[in-house]
Amino acid sequence: MDTEKQRIEMLVKQLNAASAAYYNGQDEIMSNYEWDALFDELTELEKRSGYVLPDSPTQNAGFKESGSGQKEAHEYPALSLAKTKQVSELQAWAGNRSIWLSWKLDGLTLVLTYDGGILTKILTRGNGSVGTNITFLKSAIGGFPQKISYKGHMVVRGEAAISYTDFAQINDMIEDDDEKYANPRNLASGTLNLEDPAEVKSRHVVFHAFTLVHMDEPMVSWGERMNFLEKEGFTVVDREAVTAETLPEAVERWTKRVEMGQMDIPVDGLVICYDDTDYAASGSVTGHHATRAGFAFKWQDEAVDTKLDHIEWSCAVSTISPVAVFEPVQIEGTTVSRASLCNISEIERLGIGKNCTLSVIKANKIIPKCIAVRDAVGEVEIPKECPVCHAPTEIHVSPNSGTRTLHCTNPECTAKNVKKFTRFVSKWGMDIDGLSIQTMLRFINAGYIHEFADIYHLRDHFSEISGMDGFGEKSVANMDQSIEKSRQVHPVNFIFALCIPLIGVDAGKKIVASIGFDGFLKRMEEGEGFEDIEGIGAERSNSILSWYGKEKNRNGLMELLKEVSVEHVERKDTSEGRCAGLSFVITGDVHHYKNRDEFKAYVESQGGKVTGSVSKKTAYLVNNDLESASSKNRKAKELGIPIISEDMFIEKFGGGI
Repeated sequence: MDTEKQRIEMLVKQLNAASAAYYNGQDEIMSNYEWDALFDELTELEKRSGYVLPDSPTQNAGFKESGSGQKEAHEYPALSLAKTKQVSELQAWAGNRSIWLSWKLDGLTLVLTYDGGILTKILTRGNGSVGTNITFLKSAIGGFPQKISYKGHMVVRGEAAISYTDFAQINDMIEDDDEKYANPRNLASGTLNLEDPAEVKSRHVVFHAFTLVHMDEPMVSWGERMNFLEKEGFTVVDREAVTAETLPEAVERWTKRVEMGQMDIPVDGLVICYDDTDYAASGSVTGHHATRAGFAFKWQDEAVDTKLDHIEWSCAVSTISPVAVFEPVQIEGTTVSRASLCNISEIERLGIGKNCTLSVIKANKIIPKCIAVRDAVGEVEIPKECPVCHAPTEIHVSPNSGTRTLHCTNPECTAKNVKKFTRFVSKWGMDIDGLSIQTMLRFINAGYIHEFADIYHLRDHFSEISGMDGFGEKSVANMDQSIEKSRQVHPVNFIFALCIPLIGVDAGKKIVASIGFDGFLKRMEEGEGFEDIEGIGAERSNSILSWYGKEKNRNGLMELLKEVSVEHVERKDTSEGRCAGLSFVITGDVHHYKNRDEFKAYVESQGGKVTGSVSKKTAYLVNNDLESASSKNRKAKELGIPIISEDMFIEKFGGGI
């Protein structure tokens, strides 16, 4: 008994430490696979011994959050759901009642409150009873409306998540390996701890409503409630009406969607709930969950043993990361032969040798992960030179976590400049689909890309690319088509794609409108300045000449011009346009135009200018919420600047579409 008590106390301590990191966006202490295994062991020990500590994770929902945000009690406690890995238990729970199946999203639970049709509060889940007020981020998180047609009191619960696509892109752009995030859920948690709404917004956090907790008007059906939320403008979790009889087939079908890589939103299981919300609310509370609130299904992780073949080192931004390449094995219906090892510390933690047997799973049915090692022989060789540029490497030790990572010492390494390649292929640059940052890093590490012009010679490597994981003849053909299409380019896009410091789309437009693309090239060649162009100034002009003054940039430009054709654009006289000489600030959502960029393009086509902040030079502030208490509205009122809606703008300056 004493031994069991000691084991329980140790498990509670380990699991709580992992939960603290998990819920507060810190470094991951253990994988979900390891956490679930220890949690199951703790549950069994508590059941057998009757010894349950007050702070046991079996008795608490969530975890006390760190940070300085204002803590508030939940109007309705955000309890956890009971979990199982057996479909038969789900069927027994469902009985003969109507139920719904939906995803168990792997994000951060938020609770939204509406009164009088206005969003009044956003709380994080916290420990289930008390959360952190993050209402100041309401404009930075997607997936829910600021205003709704329903005027009563309403409480909505959902999961804030970041897609795998956005996670990979954000993580790849973080140069300090110690600052990288372990998974999308970790990133979402860390993001909602930030105090800058602009930075939060840039990370594309989306709220997915999974239940309508309360509304004043009677609406008993969970399905009807979710349809109602969808009509009000919420992003709502996928759902399907099922019964105990049809549940096994539905679970298998939904699981297949994850196994086939059809989910970009991170999920770690499924959830069933009763359609009758009154019945669901009538259950008791046991431990840290309500017995009828819902039942979560977590997948049985299939661990497969395989032999390590070698470790591949891949350079991304400033970090050289190890990837285990092993004998191909079938896991969850797909062939797996690679798994990221993150860093040197992870190699050491697992005890990986030059030769060894790896135990591999697909975390959340998607990401291959090494969870254990046996029969290790020899030591892993740490590369002495960068795999991309062959410059010497060095090991960095994080002062915060002690994590050991490998870095390239060459500041001009192509892989370190992957941000430039991302800008080059972006929508505002050459607009090449199919070349994500991850794809370009693979091509850079394979030696296919060194300069921008090399992208137009990728066809020489298509036979090898077609054999890479994640590629096939169709994807390569689509990439080729997109690359060929980009050979015809607008001069503004081309100038932006060159990645000249301080020269963005706006500067490119001003240059092309004033002197044309040929004039741009001529002035650089002759060393003339660009100060005479309105909106460029000495600093930007010097930046252009300094950039062109470097031989590498000049040569790169000349090689690029051999591959692409820059369109001739007639310079337009906008001095007589309807917005000529006027400066506008556009804020908030727009409804006539697709987005604010399209709105801005119209203003500029009519000789006007769009700036980001209100000043004495601003002629009009355009905001569809005329009574908004935003800083821009307040500033405009202080300066006596007219605030007009989009409709008022169109009536006065045209441009309705």
